[in-house]
Amino acid sequence: MSQDQAPWPSFPLPPGSLRVRPWQPEDADALYAAACESIESVGRWLPWCRQGYAREDSVVWIAHSQASWQLEEMFAFAIIDEADGSVAGGVGLNQFNRQHRSANLGYWVRQSRQGQGIAPRAVPAVARFGFETLNLVRVEIIAAADNAPSRRCAEKAGARFEGIGRHRLVIDETAVDAAVYALIPSDLA
Repeated sequence: MSQDQAPWPSFPLPPGSLRVRPWQPEDADALYAAACESIESVGRWLPWCRQGYAREDSVVWIAHSQASWQLEEMFAFAIIDEADGSVAGGVGLNQFNRQHRSANLGYWVRQSRQGQGIAPRAVPAVARFGFETLNLVRVEIIAAADNAPSRRCAEKAGARFEGIGRHRLVIDETAVDAAVYALIPSDLA
C-alpha cells in the first residue's frame, strides 16, 4: 500500500506534545540527532546505535520501516515531540508469531529525554494498536536481565514479568539472559 493509501495511525501521548506515529522520510535528520546523542546509553543495548552511525543509516531505517509496514512484517513508530519536531525515541512491534497472534514490542528513548516516562506511555498505545488493529492476543517485551531502565519501563507500562529466559538475547555477539514481560488485552482495560 502506498503512503497515500496507508492508514498511518498516530497516537497522542498526554500530557504534553508527544505523538507516536510511523517513521516518515522527513524524520531522518531528527532521528540522526537522537541516535548520535544516545550512543552511550541506548547503544549499550541496541546494536544499531553505535559510533559511526550516519545520517544515511537514518534514511535507510526509515525506508525499511515504511516497506515493512506495507509488508506487515514490522510496525515501527517514531515518538515525536510536536513542539519542536525532535525525535524523543522509537517504539514498535516486530517478530510476529502469526499462528499464536503474538509479537515483540521494543522501545528506546533518546538520552536527553530518558527518565521522563515517555516509553511507559508509548508502550500501551502501541500494544493497543497491536491488539485492536493487528488482532494480536499477546505482546512480549524482552529486556536484558541487567537492563534495569527497560525492565522498569515494562513494569510501569503494565506488562507482567513472566521470568528470565536463559540466553534469550544476543548483544554484541554474546548470549545474555533476558527478562520476559507480556501484555494481553485485559492488561490495558
